[in-house]
Parts: sequence; structure tokens; C-alpha cells
Amino acid sequence: MTDDTLPPLRERVTAPPTYRPQHPLIADWRPATAADVDAVHEVYRAIAVQDHPNYVATREEVEEELGYSFVDLEADTLLAVTADGRVVAVGVVMEPPRQETLVREFMNGGVHPEFRGQGIGRELLAWQRARGEQKLAASEKTLPGWLVGYADRRAPDRERLLLAGGFEVARYFRTMERDLRDPIPEVSPTVDVRIVPYTSELADAVHVARDDAFRDHWGSQPLSDEQFAGLVSGVFVPELSFVALAGDEVAGVLLTDVNEDDWEGQGFTGAYVSTVAVTRPYRGRRIAPTLLRSVLEACAARGWDKVVLDVDAENPTGALGLYTGMGFVTTQAETGLVRAY
Repeated sequence: MTDDTLPPLRERVTAPPTYRPQHPLIADWRPATAADVDAVHEVYRAIAVQDHPNYVATREEVEEELGYSFVDLEADTLLAVTADGRVVAVGVVMEPPRQETLVREFMNGGVHPEFRGQGIGRELLAWQRARGEQKLAASEKTLPGWLVGYADRRAPDRERLLLAGGFEVARYFRTMERDLRDPIPEVSPTVDVRIVPYTSELADAVHVARDDAFRDHWGSQPLSDEQFAGLVSGVFVPELSFVALAGDEVAGVLLTDVNEDDWEGQGFTGAYVSTVAVTRPYRGRRIAPTLLRSVLEACAARGWDKVVLDVDAENPTGALGLYTGMGFVTTQAETGLVRAY
């Protein structure tokens, strides 16, 4: 799908020259390689401990990010390396494929907390913004183009950095937790569906349903096969993930991760619901709360403390009210910032 009222991005965005960062503490600015996974993971873990200790990227997730076929390590990544060979900052500019209504360039990465407040982040973001504009300027799509960055509200310096770089606050997201000691509501669908555990045989149908359900969500685009495979691998737990079937049709899906490495930083045991999706023909039929009941009961049966999820505060499907009604309470928040073209 394209917007015929817009000229191609290549006509609307001028490709800047590649930005060459300079900083007295950094001996080398170089692209990442596959051999840098551990060094990048170390930076990501340090950032998490400082900014959002309740969730930490796994090594497998870092390996996945650097291994995507649509990430050109030579052109789309940058590491800041000190004279003693230590990687202290990471920049990744990621443009996911399958662009139907929007072309997005994600500004991933950050600076190790020990090296913050000295201008390294400004240099890194300047490189990312230039690289993002280069990628937009190479696009033939007649679609809006965004540079996108996220900032945990517990890390205000990140938001200030993005604002100073020409980004604007576009969206707020909430992290919500559900205490499993509280009674779980008895809910059931108002349409004839079966709730079954996720299996790999359902993967293709679940992928299609997820993409359909998210088409009217802020900034969302269909997932590539690579991205969906990442969603259902790693810390993904099939037996805590559920699918609502109307006959043979997937009407809704709930996908769950369990990363026990997060438990210490969270201060509790539990699971993270990465996806709750109900296809548009089946919305308003109590399918989403029934899927949530399934995961809450399954996690409570394991003796865990809580279930966690994230939600767009302005979600058009009324998800915030749904989660509140199921006993979830807001505990943290994140800001989505955009530079639009």
C-alpha cells in the first residue's frame, strides 16, 4: 500500500554525507562484526542495569539483531572503542522490511553508563540520524518516513538526547504488572472459539493473524518471516502461549516469554506477554481477556508472582482498559520519539 499523494522518499529526503564521530575518549569508531556479539551484549546489559533493570536483552537477542539479513553490519552499525579495546557505545540503524504504510528507521543502542555525560551519545546519535536519512533517501516508497527512538522514563537523559537531535515525543507506552495472588476473573468468549496452546504447526496462521490485528496500531507494520521467527524463539515459551481458533481460523493469539535472568532485576518471578492480538472480525467477543485468563492461570499454577506486559497508552482497541479490567496496574513507562519526513 502506498500514499499516492506523496512523492517517493528519495525525492523528499536529501542523503547527507556519512557522519564521522569524533571524541577524545574514543580511539576508534568502527562497524560491528559477528564477533562483537559479546561486547555489544555487555554494553546492553550495563545500560539495562542502569536504565531498566526489570528487562535485559539476552545474548541471543543481540546475536539476532546483528544477524538480521536487513541489517548491513558495515553500513548500519557503529561501535565506539576506547584505546584499550573496550566497546563503550553501540549504534544500530534498523529498517525492517515489509513496509506497507510507513518506512521506519530504528535508532537502537546506547552508551555504557560509565561513559555517559561526556558527549559520546551526541556523536553516536548524529551518526545514526545521518545513516537513517541516507536509508530513507534511498527508498522509492511513496510513504511517510520515520526515524524512531525509545526512552525509558527512568532514563530522562535518553529522551533529552533524542529531543536535542530533532526528535519529537509521539507516543507513550505503559508497562503493566498483574499480581498472581489476586483472584483471576472468570471470563469466556461470546463466540464459539477454542483456546489451545501455541504449536509450531500454527506458526504461519498466527503470523498472519498477528499482522492483521496490528494493522491499525501506531507505527506497526507486518513482520518479516525473520522477525516473526525471532518472536517465537529464544525465551519464548510455547506452553504459556495460547491461540483462539474459530474453526480452523486463528481469531486471536497471546505469546509469552520467560527470561529468568530478568527476575532479579524485577524483584519477582513471572512471565512477559509480548503479544496480545485479536483479528478485527473477532474484536469485542471477549477473546483477549480469555487468552489473558489462560496465561494468568498457567503462571499462577507454576507458583510465580506476576505477569507483565506493555501497552500503547492510546491503543485504538481499548487494550489499556482491558488490561486494567483484568487486574493489571501500571508500574513503568516509555516514550516513543519520532523524526518524521
